[in-house]
Amino acid sequence: MTSSLPPVAPEVLAEAVEQLSARLRKKLDAAIASCGALASSGADGAVVIGFGEDAVVTLRPGPGGAVTEAGQAVCTCLLAPRCLHRAAALGAAPLADADASAPVAAQPATPGPAGPAGPAEPEVTLTDAQLRAAAALWRAAAEALAAGVTAGGAVVQAELLRAAHTARLAGMPHAEAAALRVVRGLRAARGQQAGQRLGALTAAFRELLRTAALLAAGRADPALTGTARRAYAPGGSLQVYGLCREPVLSATGYGGVVTHLLAPDGAAYSLSDVRPGGLARARGAGSASVALGGAVLDHAGLARGGLRIVGATVSPEGRLGAGSGVRATPLRGIAWTEEPAAALFARPAAEAVADRPADQEGAEPALLGCEVAVVGAAGEHLLVRELRPGAPLLRLRPAHPHPELAHTANLRRLGSYPGLLLRVLGRPDLDRAATLRPLAVGPVPGAEYTLRLPEEWLGRADLGYDRLQGIHFPPQAADPAPEPAPTGPDPLADSPLWRVRRLLETGVAGGRRAVAEAGRGAEPLAAYGPLRRAGLTGAADLAAALTAEADRRPRDTFGRLADPSPEAYAHAWLSAATHLAAAERSLISASWTTTPDV
Repeated sequence: MTSSLPPVAPEVLAEAVEQLSARLRKKLDAAIASCGALASSGADGAVVIGFGEDAVVTLRPGPGGAVTEAGQAVCTCLLAPRCLHRAAALGAAPLADADASAPVAAQPATPGPAGPAGPAEPEVTLTDAQLRAAAALWRAAAEALAAGVTAGGAVVQAELLRAAHTARLAGMPHAEAAALRVVRGLRAARGQQAGQRLGALTAAFRELLRTAALLAAGRADPALTGTARRAYAPGGSLQVYGLCREPVLSATGYGGVVTHLLAPDGAAYSLSDVRPGGLARARGAGSASVALGGAVLDHAGLARGGLRIVGATVSPEGRLGAGSGVRATPLRGIAWTEEPAAALFARPAAEAVADRPADQEGAEPALLGCEVAVVGAAGEHLLVRELRPGAPLLRLRPAHPHPELAHTANLRRLGSYPGLLLRVLGRPDLDRAATLRPLAVGPVPGAEYTLRLPEEWLGRADLGYDRLQGIHFPPQAADPAPEPAPTGPDPLADSPLWRVRRLLETGVAGGRRAVAEAGRGAEPLAAYGPLRRAGLTGAADLAAALTAEADRRPRDTFGRLADPSPEAYAHAWLSAATHLAAAERSLISASWTTTPDV
């Protein structure tokens, strides 16, 4: 993928690849790799890629900055538009975000995740077009999984993009988004981009296969079909108070800020300002003006202030909209010791994690607060212990690891003050044992050895923007004796489930053949004996079934070896992946209440 090229709509790329002959498809990946050095800027914002005197591709993005129509990508060669040059240029460009014009059913808006449950969703039935689109997406996803990163080149990706586009046209944007995440992950892995994790791509494959399988089976769940547009509904008059702000930096070049807000009844809201601009935009947006109803505030002021909003518009996720009829006036902010913010720190963190609704699986976790004592640094992480009897150690990981953002530096400074008492507001990391990603910290009321923040900060520091300095800490002489370094077990890291995880990731990286070879390399007892001895017989059986299916080679009617269908392999892989995710969630949930030995 070449960042100097304009984004390309998935359906435009899929159509270009489909037009290629079988001979040209074999050359596509090599042609894509050479595009970066051939691109140059043309007239009127166009990008020109020269493959030779008689083969020049011109990409002319539309008003939105993306190539969304086939006519915006032209080549001068005689085979155009069915040529390798045009398909390679489109394949080298980044994928544009999904179009937001898909016809989908509107879903009712709710005030926020903390409000009471709304009415049950009406019964809906998938149309024939949706069932066909889901089945096509399942087949394409199974083919991509069987190929893996090593063989999942442009042709495999194009088939997945075509199926994703069909799903969008059928009104299933969630399925399309899941497919686009897999394609972007395959591109990043094949390009060996920094920050790409095989575990993230494995999770993306699991979500895509799960969604496609349920939809293809006729499961008519609005959470599976999704909504293309985040519909904003009237929210009446609201009064909200700032909790904190966090920088947003995406892999697709967007940057900005999200300010988290709380209503007097405890309902959570947010106000975001995210646009193209990357890191510079993320850093600068923290002090950008709030674009809401003429309010004379910036995001730094709103995070420590409040708003009275008339004519509010609210998305189902609690995002505030900036419609033309919205009016907002500033209010005095509240400290974390005042209601409704104080309620966030009133119960143990383990209870807040355990009370997370089951139907929010996959959604962003709600913020939680806790009072902790610093134990010490562990690499880029910070170990703390909650201030309640029998509390386990918690790991604080940077909410965003980019070195130009303040998260990591602030945690490193906090780690140099063992015994320091803190109030932490953050988001639990549900993929890791007893881990919290803090967004803001503040002093513990009544404590002596705690933070000493400026009065204008209203008792908290936003870890992504405010930089903690020496004057914000108590004298080192008051430092109590540090807690011994923890030596207790990590229930997730110490579990033999890593054997299943490694097998699944091997399949994502190397495809079906790699799983088959992994199954031949060790005796079943040696490979899955630790799982059975730990009582994880289900995981052992599913892993064994996966390797057996990966190594299965059927024969045709003449007795010749034939290529097996990837769908049975995809079902076996998805079963093992789903079981592993459930087992890991159980261990992670237990880690918030288990006290390790020290």
